[in-house]
Amino acid sequence: MSAPNRPKDGKSGGRSQPASPRGGAAKPKSGSAPARRAPSRPSGKVAPGSPAARRTREDYPTVQAFVAIGANLGDAQAAVKAAMDAIGTIERTVVTARSSLYRSAPVDAAGPDFINAVVAVRTGLTAEAFLAELHLLEEQAGRERPFPNAPRTLDLDLLMHGNAIKDTPALSLPHPRMRDRAFVLKPLAEIAPDKVPRAALARVSSQVIERIRD
Repeated sequence: MSAPNRPKDGKSGGRSQPASPRGGAAKPKSGSAPARRAPSRPSGKVAPGSPAARRTREDYPTVQAFVAIGANLGDAQAAVKAAMDAIGTIERTVVTARSSLYRSAPVDAAGPDFINAVVAVRTGLTAEAFLAELHLLEEQAGRERPFPNAPRTLDLDLLMHGNAIKDTPALSLPHPRMRDRAFVLKPLAEIAPDKVPRAALARVSSQVIERIRD
């Protein structure tokens, strides 16, 4: 008697497999196709090396913004340097340039001399959201506002945010008084000379400001 024909795909041809000694279905013989597993569902985790995992913090639409930094209480130099680092930790924000530190007398205020600087950033935050993050850094540094122009542990002013022009109770852009202040224009001209016209620097030339050499 000839042997029965076997299907080429290794399946049993519709006949049930003999029971195993323990009562379960017998294991398929060697050479038969392994049972197929149901496709697993995505876990939601990003696989290492995938395009998503290789994305950097710069992979989102950004605008260029400038922040003026000042302090005249406590260790003001350390506070300004720490603020430069802290601004770089803001969500979707990267510091791209830092000015030198400058010493200046208070303008329309009393108290010790200020230490000032300006940083340039690329940020994916709106001007309002970015300003809120700057205010949070001020609070974390112990900023208090007992009266206008009071001495401060940290002062962060948003000077420009892209080409935005705003005039609201919460935010004015560009900063309305930046062109009247040598402690803003000098460090800003150091890192972004195209943003500071020579005429603007000439108007504040009488204000005493000293660049601090490291």
